[in-house]
Amino acid sequence: MKFKNVLLVCGTGASSGFMAKNIRVAAKEKGYDISVKARGDAEVEDFIEEIDLLLVGPHLQYMLNDLEGIANPYHVPVKIIPKDAYGSLDGVAVLEFMEEIE
Repeated sequence: MKFKNVLLVCGTGASSGFMAKNIRVAAKEKGYDISVKARGDAEVEDFIEEIDLLLVGPHLQYMLNDLEGIANPYHVPVKIIPKDAYGSLDGVAVLEFMEEIE
């Protein structure tokens, strides 16, 4: 797995907490050693120097440009989690999505 430190954000961090847990379970099953933290969107700047991927809940699509503005100076990719995977809290699907990011 290319990404070792992932931050997953949603509005308040609540739903992303469940999603992050499911991603960690899926990663463990594949033998990946990664850290996935869930936080609210207001906390991105507090963690941006510690991460190598920023995953964003699909309901925050409207914030993409702002989040990229924060992440780009640190060379951190910002990706919107696929709606179906996020809605079903499918950690396996999100992990597969992460594997496809270059």
